[in-house]
Amino acid sequence: MESRKKPHKAKEKLNNDTFWGYLFIAPTLLGLLIFYIFPLFQTFFYSFTNWGDFGNYSWSGLENYKAMLDNPKIWQSFRNTLIYAFVMVPLSIAVSILVAVLLNQKIKGLTVYRTLYFLPVVTMPAAIGMIWKWLYNSDYGIINQVLAWFSVNGPDWLTDPNWVLISIIVVGTWSVIGTNMIILLSGLQGIPKSLYEAASMDGAGVTYSFFRITLPLLSPTVFFVAVISFISAFQVFDFIFMMVSPTNPAIDNAQSVIYLFYHYAFVIGDKGLAAAISFVLFAIILVLTIIQFRLQKRWVHYD
Repeated sequence: MESRKKPHKAKEKLNNDTFWGYLFIAPTLLGLLIFYIFPLFQTFFYSFTNWGDFGNYSWSGLENYKAMLDNPKIWQSFRNTLIYAFVMVPLSIAVSILVAVLLNQKIKGLTVYRTLYFLPVVTMPAAIGMIWKWLYNSDYGIINQVLAWFSVNGPDWLTDPNWVLISIIVVGTWSVIGTNMIILLSGLQGIPKSLYEAASMDGAGVTYSFFRITLPLLSPTVFFVAVISFISAFQVFDFIFMMVSPTNPAIDNAQSVIYLFYHYAFVIGDKGLAAAISFVLFAIILVLTIIQFRLQKRWVHYD
């Protein structure tokens, strides 16, 4: 009799644990369904519709996707976003690794330096955009004034089509260094000190230790930073919105996909085309993330 009761009690306990487990994850699961999964399918549906002036919509099939292919501004926005992402992300990761390595040393005022580098993370993107807009001002901005001290005539950073995207990339890089630095710093502190001591005893220099010990063991953290950085870079909007006005002659060379999505969805009111733009962007980010996970086997070391 006792042997029969034991499996029954074990099964009852398992069911109890399962119930409480699902209960604890229910708020998170509900949030994912309401704010992420349902809007995803809703956006996909809206991308096949045509919206009227009073919120009425009708089925339009593939018309919005055809309109995307025929619209040079949309192609330009995707080009701008790709350039921004594939320049800003590697640059920001490289600078963040350098900063993290430097702040992992025993130096005076270490906490102050870490705080200073992390400050942009806790600053509102709108405030960052306004400050950098003032710094980039061609008439009285600090950057051009400093260049003038060296007899260099600074360009019109935000109104010259050749410089506007570069200017935004600089701001984007500067704004994410703090976040990347904290994540990479945690990865650096997980590397055993004994490896560096052994390498030093064998006569290895700082450069050799960095490329043979630090980078390989830091590669999982770098991979994580790369994934989240690319996702964030493809969604850039705040800096462009605050720094480049719609009447700016360089707006076509600065606007990102999300900026164009905002323009069509909330300025023009063409929600069907805006939904198609956002869904194509989602597909690009998904494919890029899958490619990153496939390629990680070649350079990420989990040993």
